[in-house]
Amino acid sequence: MKGIRQLAEHLDISIGTVSRALNGKPDVNDETRRRVLAAAEEFGYVANQSGRSLRQGMTNVIGLMLEVSRETVENSDDFFLGVTDGLQSVFSRHKLDLVMLPCPDDEDPHEYLKRMVARRLVDAMIISATRRTDRRIELLEKARIPFVALGRSASGGSYTWMDLDFEGVAARGVDRLVAKGHRRIAVAAPSSDINLGYIFLDSYRQALKRHDIPFDPALVIRVKSSEQGGYQAGHELLMIEERPTAIILIHELMAIGLYRRLAEAGIVPGRDLAVVGFRDEPRTHFLQPTLTSFRMSLRDLGAQLGETLLATMPAYAEHYPQGARNRIWPMELVPGESDAFTLTR
Repeated sequence: MKGIRQLAEHLDISIGTVSRALNGKPDVNDETRRRVLAAAEEFGYVANQSGRSLRQGMTNVIGLMLEVSRETVENSDDFFLGVTDGLQSVFSRHKLDLVMLPCPDDEDPHEYLKRMVARRLVDAMIISATRRTDRRIELLEKARIPFVALGRSASGGSYTWMDLDFEGVAARGVDRLVAKGHRRIAVAAPSSDINLGYIFLDSYRQALKRHDIPFDPALVIRVKSSEQGGYQAGHELLMIEERPTAIILIHELMAIGLYRRLAEAGIVPGRDLAVVGFRDEPRTHFLQPTLTSFRMSLRDLGAQLGETLLATMPAYAEHYPQGARNRIWPMELVPGESDAFTLTR
């Protein structure tokens, strides 16, 4: 592989001209540019991106921080595959690369991110799984690294966020089930300190109050957001003395585990128990009876997330005049068979 100096000597032109031709500068004539590009391809020349990054003070890389565990890997959760597809569709417009930064579940996310920031691996960050109080927000603000949070937090600051409409999921789910005669409505909520769980439960309580239904803490089942969590939710639901007649799930994969546990007990969704869930996970498409669910386009979510992040970065903000504003992402309720029956009093 030849370096830029060797390319210049081979072509008998200056290093500066070779550099400008490789970088698409307009002050290089077409014939010279063609010769430089042809020679670079012939000799396998690849620009030293690390050196260029040092000179420019930029990496042209965006980081997406995820929190991973054995459970999420084994369950093959496809949420972020869809989101990254949308992110890449935006970043590729500007020749930006996306890297995944997976934080293991046995490490403090704040300490993990502190290490990534110290290494200056990326120009900007997207953080996910935001906690009720999330120290990563203050860390990124102090480091003056542009970022967007996928999920709100009660932590202070003027940061930009996007979040799914978990208030709407709880409110519309309760409204739909009450209209079908249900008053004992359980929810499967995250067992972690992730902020979406608080948002979801606050809206759930408000919806019950709106329908003059007393809140029963026994109907809040806290489990992991996974197939195993759905199975555990089903088991705990069956143990409740005055069994609920309906349940709202907060994660796609929960429905798979829940259906399995109900089948073991001889309980049929849509006949013996009303179920409302999410259906962005492809495997839930094959559940029978079909799942009444909230859906969205993960690709569109990722694209909007990418544009929102770039709007916070001076080098790209002019391309996204709507600016870096906070957004709640809507979800569509698609009726299925899993809550098809109506209770008669």
